[in-house]
Amino acid sequence: MRFRQVHLDFHTSELIPGIGSRFDKKQFQDMLKLGCVDSITVFAKCHHGWAYHPSTVYETHPHLKFDLLGAMIEAAHEIGVKTPIYISAGLDERLARRHPEWLRRGRDERTSWAPNFMEPGYHEFCFNTPYLDELLRQIEEVTRNYDGDGLFLDIVGVRECYCQHCVASVRAEGGDPRNEDEMRPIWERTYTRYAEQVRELVHSIRPGYPIFHNSGHVRRGRRDLVFVNTHLELESLPTGGWGYDHFPLSARYAQPLGLHFLGMTGKFHTTWGEFGGFKHPNALRYETALSIANGARCSIGDQLHPLGEMDPATYALIGEAYREVKAKEAWCVDTRNVADVALLSLEVFAKKEIKEKTGASDAGAVRILLEGKVLFDVVDTESDWSGYKVLVLPDDVRIDDALCGKLKAFLAGGGKLLATGCSGLDPEGKAFRLDFGVRYIEPNPYKPDYFRPNFRLKSLAPSTYVFYSQGQRVELTVSGTELGRRVQPYFNRDAFAFSSHQHTPYDPEKSETGMAEGPNGIYIAWNVFEDYATMGSITLKETVLYALDRLLGESRTLTTNLPAQGVVTVQEQPAHSRLVVHLLYATPVRRGTKTEVIEDIVPLYDVDVFVSVAEPAKRVYLAPQETDLPYEQKDGQIRFTVPKLDCHQMIVIER
Repeated sequence: MRFRQVHLDFHTSELIPGIGSRFDKKQFQDMLKLGCVDSITVFAKCHHGWAYHPSTVYETHPHLKFDLLGAMIEAAHEIGVKTPIYISAGLDERLARRHPEWLRRGRDERTSWAPNFMEPGYHEFCFNTPYLDELLRQIEEVTRNYDGDGLFLDIVGVRECYCQHCVASVRAEGGDPRNEDEMRPIWERTYTRYAEQVRELVHSIRPGYPIFHNSGHVRRGRRDLVFVNTHLELESLPTGGWGYDHFPLSARYAQPLGLHFLGMTGKFHTTWGEFGGFKHPNALRYETALSIANGARCSIGDQLHPLGEMDPATYALIGEAYREVKAKEAWCVDTRNVADVALLSLEVFAKKEIKEKTGASDAGAVRILLEGKVLFDVVDTESDWSGYKVLVLPDDVRIDDALCGKLKAFLAGGGKLLATGCSGLDPEGKAFRLDFGVRYIEPNPYKPDYFRPNFRLKSLAPSTYVFYSQGQRVELTVSGTELGRRVQPYFNRDAFAFSSHQHTPYDPEKSETGMAEGPNGIYIAWNVFEDYATMGSITLKETVLYALDRLLGESRTLTTNLPAQGVVTVQEQPAHSRLVVHLLYATPVRRGTKTEVIEDIVPLYDVDVFVSVAEPAKRVYLAPQETDLPYEQKDGQIRFTVPKLDCHQMIVIER
């Protein structure tokens, strides 16, 4: 995979004339050079259902007069740029109006994406219909006729569908279409059949040809869905609905899976389909740096104007980021992440896709880990946990027999657990399966309530702090050490019992154990990660970081004085016997009602870093500058100070 990709959208109505009429090979090539692009995803078929090449199996856009797909591939290959080919698989508006019976339907018969045909928008197909055969013919034609460098198949995944084909399939098996649990196996098999048929077809023509099936999110815990791909492209436009939480969460899950992967952002101020919208150059500098700091290659989304002329402002913008990436690539190839802590994603246990793409508990956990400068991976139940020192169970990880056995093996190997909320309980929510030094009683009937730690928080004097999330009542056992108390309010707020503007104050005479440490780790009796994602209280973060520091002890791989909004990762390059420390710093700000943007990047000076390295260091230097950096190595630690951090800085430790 190349490091500097552009994902070029082209979804163009039949009502627009002159399609591709201003396409010019030299202008196309000049823009790729201006953007420092080494791979560009070009389009064979768009969401409107039109081909952008001569076709015998579906219809070419009525206003296209030449082979645009072939021309783009030829132009790009001539200057050494790769060309994966895009096919809109799930959407085909041309065909949707001819065969509405092939569309995906909700229980109420509404279509998806647009709920009907009287509103503007696309309509998604069900692959458990004859549409799949149409799609496979399109894929075969493009694969046979064009010398592309892979396939990007868009708008696919396991989909809930109540079309008459899916209903008939379930009824033929003796199932009840009104029962979602009996429908779900059909939806799963539909996607599996699609992916298998695509792989068999494409690889019979071009063995080993790269294929990626894009659903807009790589679901954690569904390795069966991951490994239908030859590589991963993590669609994650921070301003397009994914937010700045999504990519670190997805990347820290993707890298340990072993597939090459890239992080896909966009040049847009908002999201796909925005003509004339631009990010600030500093945003793309940061977002591409975040990709390579997490072991990923980069992809930036653009959308070509219907006339086929590439926009110079767009490629000047992309080039500012990609020239920096190009200079850094040598230190970003074939890396593995160094992590002390593993987060067992709550999405792993969800019965169906989480619509928010992150989930509050996972998002809150990742924010705390990033802000606390804790090196981490995101894992599922199939991951090898043996290399981690602490495993985090966020908010609602119930423990069945299989998971209990794996957790006990992790503990036997010297690992520790941090559990919060209902995590650690049996599936019925009756009792803890592991020893956190507490016995479970019941969900706390008071919400919100309060936490009074037995330790001092880093930023605040001792007090009693409000926790807004659902809490659980526990009592200390003989194996436990109490780390903090729950303090109840006088009463819950309602129409006939309220005090002041928000919630009832605490009653200092009503308290019980709220945080404890036992032989297997530390337990915090609230959904603190969900709470942090929604409320962001400093007391939540510092409580969790105290617990992690206590569990990790002196074994943390890295410490630094980088501020909270900074990001640090450590990537190892085994082939070069070196560690690469990535430091990043930028602060998103809210613009408009819901868009987070990065504009100003304020340099930081004299950033101190301590890294545990057992072997003697041969050299420590800044990359890509290759400027030697003074360092001290003592007692298994290397200490150095980065004189200036401007968005992103790599520090290389050669062993």
